[in-house]
Amino acid sequence: MNLDDFSDLIERPDSTVRRDAEERRERLAVRPGALGRLDELGEWLAAAQGAVPVRPVERPRVVLFAGDHGVAELGVSGRPAGTAYRLVRDVLDGSSPVAVLARRAGVPVRVVDAGLDCDPELLPKDVVRYRVCRGSGRIDVEDALTAEETERAVRLGMAVADEEADSGTDLVVLGDLSVGGTTVAATLVAALCGTDASVVTGRGGAGIDDLAWMRKCAAIRDALRRARPVLGDQMELLAAVGGADIAAMTGFLLQAAVRRMPVVLDGVVSAACALVGQRAAFRAPDWWLAGQVGGEPAQAKALDRMALVPLLDHGVTVGEGAGALLALPLVQAAAALAAELPERPGAPREDGAPEEDAAG
Repeated sequence: MNLDDFSDLIERPDSTVRRDAEERRERLAVRPGALGRLDELGEWLAAAQGAVPVRPVERPRVVLFAGDHGVAELGVSGRPAGTAYRLVRDVLDGSSPVAVLARRAGVPVRVVDAGLDCDPELLPKDVVRYRVCRGSGRIDVEDALTAEETERAVRLGMAVADEEADSGTDLVVLGDLSVGGTTVAATLVAALCGTDASVVTGRGGAGIDDLAWMRKCAAIRDALRRARPVLGDQMELLAAVGGADIAAMTGFLLQAAVRRMPVVLDGVVSAACALVGQRAAFRAPDWWLAGQVGGEPAQAKALDRMALVPLLDHGVTVGEGAGALLALPLVQAAAALAAELPERPGAPREDGAPEEDAAG
């Protein structure tokens, strides 16, 4: 499998439709610029849908990929190694932040176990049925995945994207449920951006003290030595320093772009996967929005490299897609405003005639 093949499969959102959306915006009663970034969002969504006026976002979904990372054994996370299943359980029980927000917004949540390190019996069958492996390897000293596992994980993500697109999902909020995931994500960002470990090392969603931060920085440094020789091949990179959930999210993002399904990214993990995806297919980021600033330096560096500007900056660091879900109402509001605001009386129509003349 070669991720570079996606470059030929992914097209940009329809530029002609975007120009039509921009022209329609010029005719609206509310002056251009008065709605700030909502104008840009409405035009982006119109291009993604290929429709003017833009259609409302009526069937969004939160998709969370779950996995454990062996590097967490080094004490680089605020949570014990191998406990990501507890995060999954909280989401399923409705007691996690993203579950509360999704319930309030009426948005369904889908959890996919790509590589949790727990007995499958602890979770529902529809969550664990896709599992690629039981936890990923310790990336500072060994590969996260075998080549076969990497391909299975990427194809898992692709299959989930196809299922969502086929079921009518019109926008995905993408997040992760992992322990050790921010360490892996920071390694990928540092490798792809050519930076040192200290530049990308943050304190994770659960928060860590200074000693744990130093252990995390050392782990990323050691993992970078293993990542740099395989930078020319995205699949080898995901195998060396990724993980099952990371590879699955990368496959999901790329296939979602193929299927013309917009995605809102959450934190550093989804940003790192997106950066790998951009390396494979340079048009793919045109289908993604950055939902929020998560506070991780690696996320900021990845988004800057992809020229994605976050919609929100509320200091939400909990992860699991919660911050990105908070941005969903903005996207929905942009669609509603672009579609429902009236045009100015006498504004020229697309055929060049004033609206009142055409109506009369």
